[in-house]
Amino acid sequence: MKKFIEKLKAFLKKKDIVISARRYGVDALGAMAQGLFCSLLVGTIIDTVGKQFGISFLTSPVATVGGVEYTVGGLASAMSGPAMAIAIGHALKAPPLVLFSLAAVGFASNALGGAGGPLAVLIIAIVAAEFGKAVSKETKVDILVTPLVTIGVGVALAALIAPALGKAAMWVGNLIMWATDLQPFLMGIVVSVLVGMALTLPISSAAICAALGLTGLAGGAAVAGCCAQMVGFAVMSFRENKWGGLVSQGIGTSMLQMGNIVKNPRIWIAPILTSAITGPIATCVFKLEMNGAPVSSGMGTCGFVGQIGVYSGWASEVASGTKSTITAFDWIGLILVSFVLPAVICPLINLAVRKIGWVKDGDLKLG
Repeated sequence: MKKFIEKLKAFLKKKDIVISARRYGVDALGAMAQGLFCSLLVGTIIDTVGKQFGISFLTSPVATVGGVEYTVGGLASAMSGPAMAIAIGHALKAPPLVLFSLAAVGFASNALGGAGGPLAVLIIAIVAAEFGKAVSKETKVDILVTPLVTIGVGVALAALIAPALGKAAMWVGNLIMWATDLQPFLMGIVVSVLVGMALTLPISSAAICAALGLTGLAGGAAVAGCCAQMVGFAVMSFRENKWGGLVSQGIGTSMLQMGNIVKNPRIWIAPILTSAITGPIATCVFKLEMNGAPVSSGMGTCGFVGQIGVYSGWASEVASGTKSTITAFDWIGLILVSFVLPAVICPLINLAVRKIGWVKDGDLKLG
């Protein structure tokens, strides 16, 4: 038994298979967030720019696949599963054949995972990559064996557990729907915190909001929570990440901080408390409602989709006569809740957390 364990350790070392919380919870998770940014989030930004500025090349379909038309941004967004899986494989130092095979694994995991797609990709791509690395260059027909094992393990595991992970992600959605029945103050706190956390976690807050049809005051609270996370992390980490970090988190995704959250969960205190403050401000003070597309409720400041969704809801209400006009108070509320309050409150809370020694220099540094 002892010899077997020693041989196994030697084999894993030779294959650079390191089973550790850092390798999977920090390196792989951080890389996955970058893959998501370079596909889904950039695609969303491209679509938003195209629609708002009337750029026909960005709004017109450039490809039709299986009867579904895709814009440039839509194609980028559709590749989020493969992008995340390949990014994970790169972080795990997968050899070329394994890395390329992970495209299929990521697509299957994300498609079958629904709202839990990113979480499914994370788990399944890690397992598939490590199996692929284990058999890589162990046979004379490596060109066949390595892709077959990587894709076979990955797709089989996706079929087995991805749907369940999607249902688990929707458990957060059930909590959100329960919260929408609360009175506006408490609803503002609970929805803002839950949706904001979902945005930062490796699950899809946008998919959850779309599936729940989250609009109205609850949608406004969701926007507030997402902005608290994105703008909050972007501003409070400016010392470590400068302008690049401000942009990538502020109009990209706060999921980029998940690797750091795993290392030190206390860095999440300030954004969560900020969302608990801005949520009820949105619902009780400014009566901020999201009456645009429900998916926008879970996007926050990503490509300013959340803000555009609120505005499109206002415009529709004015056109239908249910709202007389878009007032200065409406704009002040949207700007304060989306940008100003998170940029001020979150760093102040984080300063207090730093003073008691829970957060230190470098804890928010992006890789």
